[in-house]
Amino acid sequence: MVNVRFLPADRSITVEKGTTILEAARLAGVLIESPCNGAVVCGKCTVYLDPDSLPHIVRRGGHHLSQRQERAGQVLSCEAEVIGDIAVVLPELAEQDLKITSHGRAVAVALAPYVIKEYVAERDVTLVYHGAEVALEEEGDTAGDAYGVVVDIGTTTLVVSIVDLNNGVELAHSSALNPQSRHAQDVLSRIRIACDQKGLSEMRSGVIGEINRLIDEIAGKAGVRHERIYEVIFSGNTCMLHLAAGINPRSLGQYPYKPELNGGNWLSGTEVGLAIAKNGIVYLPPIISAYVGADITAGLQAVRLHEEQGTVLFVDIGTNGEMAIVHNGKLWATSTAAGPAFEGMNITFGMRAGEGAIERFVILKDGNIRLKTIGNAPAVGICGSGLMDIVADLVAHGIITKNGKFVSPDEPNLFSPLAARLMKVDGKPVFSLTDKVYLSQKDIRQVQLAKGAIRAGVEFLLRHTGVTAAVLDKVLIAGSFGFHLTAESLVTIGLLPPETAGCIEFVGNTAKSGGEAFLLNRDSRMEMQQLVAAVHVVELVNCPDFDRIFIDCLSF
Repeated sequence: MVNVRFLPADRSITVEKGTTILEAARLAGVLIESPCNGAVVCGKCTVYLDPDSLPHIVRRGGHHLSQRQERAGQVLSCEAEVIGDIAVVLPELAEQDLKITSHGRAVAVALAPYVIKEYVAERDVTLVYHGAEVALEEEGDTAGDAYGVVVDIGTTTLVVSIVDLNNGVELAHSSALNPQSRHAQDVLSRIRIACDQKGLSEMRSGVIGEINRLIDEIAGKAGVRHERIYEVIFSGNTCMLHLAAGINPRSLGQYPYKPELNGGNWLSGTEVGLAIAKNGIVYLPPIISAYVGADITAGLQAVRLHEEQGTVLFVDIGTNGEMAIVHNGKLWATSTAAGPAFEGMNITFGMRAGEGAIERFVILKDGNIRLKTIGNAPAVGICGSGLMDIVADLVAHGIITKNGKFVSPDEPNLFSPLAARLMKVDGKPVFSLTDKVYLSQKDIRQVQLAKGAIRAGVEFLLRHTGVTAAVLDKVLIAGSFGFHLTAESLVTIGLLPPETAGCIEFVGNTAKSGGEAFLLNRDSRMEMQQLVAAVHVVELVNCPDFDRIFIDCLSF
């Protein structure tokens, strides 16, 4: 047996020889993100070892780190087998330092929650109603203490808020990474993992445990006892709701891609595993399809898309590119697999939106560059918004060609400061941002794949609606990631058509704000149930020329 010590958490665990660092971390309850679930493909589960620890591991081989990373003592935790006592230093990215958008646009709703309380003075008890039925009796007058929670279960992040049901005021909110990310970044990989009971159990317990931790945190901030939280709204894509409810998502990954769960129903809070009131309930908003989930339903509720006049496009930019369009009072919706590049994943120096992440980038008139990092800390990586800024400005200044290649540093009319940043690392072209951080050719390809997928989805929605981008009156950009973008970057890289440049609006986290509307107004639930049934779902898998359109959308 050997000892593995994780720093700076200072958590140790004894494991058998031959156990990988990643496996040891999971046994110790230490989070190391592994987008490919240990398949030795993504190269993202790096950790640091001091010189004394390096002789006590054996690399299985597969993915090769750069010479710079190896010199710094980095190893891939998924391929490093432990054969002696070691100390592992984790990359520093505290969850409390992450920039996760918690607020979003929402149309005000009448205060009429599904859960209400009534004090009966003759008996000195308070009745808790679920709709018209009494679900619980409490001693004394507790009518003034009625609370609900909204959980936005994103593929990448969790956002949780607590709301006073008596006045509709949000009392506190908090956010964190979705712990399922340690197993896989994308939905399809999680579906594969959760197809067996062990994987499903791990996925469910991880996310429910983190939701409970966040509920405990915000309840503490608001001074609310857990037994006074009567209803929880789960807002999330179809796969996330399956996993949180403990329902096998296998059908989502197999033709004809039908969900086992349609939403518009309640679950027992106790059976889900939430630390809330006795007989507390969890409401799942209506689901549109296997890949257009309740987060989009909540978004439609938040911005009242169906009430918009003219033609309006709604795009939730994230790991899953879900979108909807309204035209002449009719709704169409679809989704594309954008992948985690916009979250900083699969990017050489990609990272979450934490301290030291490059979030803004601009090329000055003299050819020099200006960077802005989160927390104004030294640059250690690139988050999604920074990635978009960098690629967009490099495209605009001719450093990246329309087909996504770096130009030669000998290109005429190229500012010398920019030419000096075009160099090679391990024989491959890169654009140097700092002495430690660069953008690689591979990174640009990842951006092309992500933005190409979303743009292709937009083009097919427009086609099925029978309109062109020129007739769009508004484009609403939602999502935690989307909130940090600029309209100029979206158009420059071609994620949105050029005709949309003057009509883009950012509406924030509508999955959460729409979830709060469901919490505060019971009638909105039936309204959206009826609306969802009328949405025309565009299944891109059934579009024979999708590949051709997608390839066309890869260009900048």
